[in-house]
Amino acid sequence: MSNTTEEQKILEGIVAGDEMTITKFYKKNLPYVRKYILQNLGNEEDVEDVFQDAMIFIYQKLKTDSLEIHSSIRTYFYGVCKNIWRNKVRKNKRLVLTEYLPEDIKIISPAVLKDLECKEQEYIYYKYFLRLSNTCREVLCLLFQGMSMKEIAKITGYSEGYTRKKKFECKRHLIEMIEKDPVYPELQDNPVKE
Repeated sequence: MSNTTEEQKILEGIVAGDEMTITKFYKKNLPYVRKYILQNLGNEEDVEDVFQDAMIFIYQKLKTDSLEIHSSIRTYFYGVCKNIWRNKVRKNKRLVLTEYLPEDIKIISPAVLKDLECKEQEYIYYKYFLRLSNTCREVLCLLFQGMSMKEIAKITGYSEGYTRKKKFECKRHLIEMIEKDPVYPELQDNPVKE
């Protein structure tokens, strides 16, 4: 089997959620990611978190057909892991002591770095959005779709006054949770420009 065909099968397996492909990829690549993170002030929990975040990043890129790989999937994956870990280290104000990664690693483009920062912001938003009550999520989803208070009240069955009050309470609660996240101050220092 050619390298290109094998790489394509790995990418197809990841996007399809094929457990065997993902497990095989995990077992083959985790040791390299672990070595890099453990050499740079990380622990086993960090290794798992970074690996999972990188898998989600690649999965999302595959789902939106925006993944551009100019190297092997393994090399690209290491680069994503390295950048995720560097961002976490920077946010935690820790110093990276070594630059170990396989020799074939390529520099990740600024566009990918910007995309990683956007994904971090989205992740924090969704993490806390999912902690809201069902009512809050429903009201805010309808609001984000551009619906008026009157339309939201009609859909939810609440009075327009209650809908306004609920919108205010839900947004306030969501903002409070996000602002308490330890990563929030860093996101304020480096806002992503649209």
